[in-house]
Amino acid sequence: MSTPIAPADSRIELVANGVSDSPSDRLRALSLELPSLADNPYYLHHSSVDSSFYISGQLPYKDGELLGTGIVGLDVELDAAQELARHAVLNALAAAVQALGHLDRVRIVQMLVFVASTPDFGLQSQVANAASDLLIGVLGDNGRHARTAIGVAGLPRNSPVEIQMVCTEA
Repeated sequence: MSTPIAPADSRIELVANGVSDSPSDRLRALSLELPSLADNPYYLHHSSVDSSFYISGQLPYKDGELLGTGIVGLDVELDAAQELARHAVLNALAAAVQALGHLDRVRIVQMLVFVASTPDFGLQSQVANAASDLLIGVLGDNGRHARTAIGVAGLPRNSPVEIQMVCTEA
């Protein structure tokens, strides 16, 4: 797996202490970059209706490589699933920037987090918390959102996590 993204508490602390003024500054302060998303011939990374932008489900890819596979609670540990959720949400943010033109313009309305997990896992919300925390850490109040975290039997390419979002212009 790639270099881990900073733990949750440090991201919220960045925002709370006003270290950075803009989402772009906060992203840089965390030593994170939004990835480039490759075009897909079968679907769009985002689509809009009125003022809402719908972000297609994003998997935890980095540099064209899926960072993990498996079922959470079976062969993927909680901390690994949380790290994968952080990468998936970075990809979702990249799609939002494609839609809106700049990170500073993004406001998250809703996030759906799908976790491929065993029937008895029950900690899908903790996997989703890692993605929520990253959004809040980077976007501040514009990253606060309605959310659903759901366990599923399987996801594309055997990914443990997939994240879909709805956003609007801040």
